[in-house]
Parts: sequence; structure tokens; C-alpha cells
Amino acid sequence: MTGTGEGVRDALAGLPRTFRPVLTRVVLLTLGVALMVALTIVALLMPHDGASPWSTGDRATVIVLGVLIAATLALLSRPKVVVAAEGITVVNLTVKRQLAWAEVLRVNLRPGDAWVHLDLADGTTLAAMGIQPGIAKQQALGDARLLRSLVETLGEAHGAAAADH
Repeated sequence: MTGTGEGVRDALAGLPRTFRPVLTRVVLLTLGVALMVALTIVALLMPHDGASPWSTGDRATVIVLGVLIAATLALLSRPKVVVAAEGITVVNLTVKRQLAWAEVLRVNLRPGDAWVHLDLADGTTLAAMGIQPGIAKQQALGDARLLRSLVETLGEAHGAAAADH
């Protein structure tokens, strides 16, 4: 039983930790800013007079389109998984869910999966989009292995502590 206590202490030592697809995030945010700047420049440089002048409304529409594209790409860059001593917080595109360690039974990242899936104690599965092998496959595999190890160590420890009471 001492080994379990040391394992839990070791697992907690590196927490809190955030997993996110960093390269994907950099690409999305850079693309969003570049498109917003490019569309703003286009809107401002279009002719004020001549055969087909742009109105203020036309310019505003193009600029707003750039802002909407940037906001959408920023939303797509939002996913992350935060692990702390208390449990796991999964932040996906529009939903944030906090889980106790004992609620997560298994961490899955099968070949072809777009992101990690968490099998939960209530029989459901939760997508954890913060670990995705898209652009940085090796990082995602390492993150999934570490998350799996933390779930096995801390989930069992908290489950055993609850069973002792």
C-alpha cells in the first residue's frame, strides 16, 4: 500500500497541468489574425469613387466578416484539458465540464480518433478535444499516455479512499 501512496504523491507533484494542441492553436490564431488584418486592409483600400465605389456599409461588412472569422478560429483553438489534484476539467468548443478523478474510468485515443475520449463512470463518453493528434501526433500520444497514467493512479487512489470510509 505504501507504493500506492508514493505513486499518488508523485502524480500530484506535477499538477496542475494543462494539455492543449499548441501547434493547432498557433496555426488557428495566426490564421485568424492574418485574415482579419487582410480583410480590413482590403476594405480600406477599395475605391471610394469611380465606376464601382465601395460604400461605408460594404467596408464595414468586410471588416465584420474578418472579425467573425477570427472569432470562429479563436473558438476552435479553445479546447484544453486541465488536470489538478481535485480532478479533470475538460474545455471543449462551447462546453466546460469538471470531473472528479474517480468519475473517469478510462482514457482512449484509438487510431483515427480526432481526439481523446474519456469513458465515465455513469456509462457515457466525453470528448476531450484538448488532446488531438491532428498536427502534432507525437505530442498528443504522449499527453494521452500521461493522462491515462494519472487517471489510473489518482482515480484508483480516490476510489480506494472512498471505499475505506
